[in-house]
Amino acid sequence: MINKRLLIKNLLAHNDECSFYDKKRKIDLSRKEGKAKFLKHICALSNSNPKNNSYIVIGVEDEANEINGVDFFDDSKIQNLINAYLTNPPLIMYENVAFPNLPSDKVVGLVTIRPNDKITSLRKNIWKYWGGSIFLRDGSISMPKDFDIEIKDVNSAIVKAIENKAKNNIEHTLNGVIDFNYNRHKDLDASYKVFKEQFVVCWAGITKKVKGNIYYSRVDIELINEQVRLFYSTLDDVSISFSEDFFKIIEYVHLGLNNEFKYYPLEEVIITFQENGSYKINSRLIFKPPRFNKKTLHHIYNANNAILDKLKKGIPLNTSETKDLRNLPATYLICYLNDFTDAKTKLLEAKPFLKNIGGEEYESFKESIRILRKVKYN
Repeated sequence: MINKRLLIKNLLAHNDECSFYDKKRKIDLSRKEGKAKFLKHICALSNSNPKNNSYIVIGVEDEANEINGVDFFDDSKIQNLINAYLTNPPLIMYENVAFPNLPSDKVVGLVTIRPNDKITSLRKNIWKYWGGSIFLRDGSISMPKDFDIEIKDVNSAIVKAIENKAKNNIEHTLNGVIDFNYNRHKDLDASYKVFKEQFVVCWAGITKKVKGNIYYSRVDIELINEQVRLFYSTLDDVSISFSEDFFKIIEYVHLGLNNEFKYYPLEEVIITFQENGSYKINSRLIFKPPRFNKKTLHHIYNANNAILDKLKKGIPLNTSETKDLRNLPATYLICYLNDFTDAKTKLLEAKPFLKNIGGEEYESFKESIRILRKVKYN
C-alpha cells in the first residue's frame, strides 16, 4: 500500500518534471482553457508511459519546489471529463493528500494516470487544440506529435523504484492516527475504525444528534494508510455509517431563502474494503434541487445583480447589502438550480471580489461552485 504523501515527496525529490510526472501550482477546470491544458497533460503522460503509472502533483511552486497546497477538490466525476474528450482515455484518480505543514483547508492534489498501452488522443476540439491531436512528453513539456508515433516503455523501472520507496508501514500508520486524533483535531470529536486488519479511517467533527441520528459539521475524514483526505468541509453536514466491510458518507447541503433553510442530501460516497488489500470508492449524486417561488427568486436575483454592479464600480455597500453579500453565492446557486441560467455567469463574475473580501463570503463561493460542478457532471 502506497503512502501518497511519501510518494509526492519522492516525486518532488526526483530531479525535476520529466516524462512520467508533472507539477502544477494549481489547475482550473472551471474554464475551457484550464480544461484543455489539463487534458493535454493527461494525454501526453498517458502516451509517454504505456507500462507504468504517471503523476501530476498540484499545489507546488515550480521553480522553488515549495509545497503551498490547494483547496480540497472532491470532484469524483473528473473521469467523465477525461472520457468525454479523449480517445482511449486512461483511468485517472484525483486524491487530496494531507501535509502537516499546510493549513487545515489546504492539501496537495495528486493525479494518478494509469497506463492503458494505447495511443490516447483528443476526441474533439477544445480551446485551441484540435480534435485528433496526439501529445507526448518531451522532457518536462507536453508537445503535439505526429499520428505515426511509436510508444516506448522507458520509465517503468524508475517509477517502480519510486513507488516502492513510498510504501506504507506500521510506524507511518500509528503516527498518522495519533497526529489526526490528538494534534490536528484535539478540539473535535475524533474516531477511527480499522477495516480488514489493514485500512485505518479516521474522522473528526462537531457532532449533533437530530431525531436519533448523528451528524457531523466541520468534518475531516482521512484514509490514514495513504494519507489521503476523503472529505473536508467547514460548512456542510455529513452522516457517517460503517460495517466491517464499508464506510459510508452522506453529505448534506444547507440551502434556503429568507431565513428558512433545510438540509438537502447531496452525495453518497461508499468505500468498500476488500480482503485482498484493495478498496473501491463509489459515489452517487442524490441531490434533488429545491424549488422556490419564481417571483421571490426574481427579486433576490435582481438584488444580487445590484450588489455585483456596486462591487464592480467600487461603490460601498450599505448595511443591508453587506448582510446580503454573505448569502450572494448561495442565492445565485439557488437561482441557477431554478432555471436562471445566467446566475452561474454572475456567480463567476463575483469571484474576484469575494476572494478579495475572504472569510465566510469566499468560503460560500467555493462551496457553491463545488456543488455546481457535481451537478454538472451528473
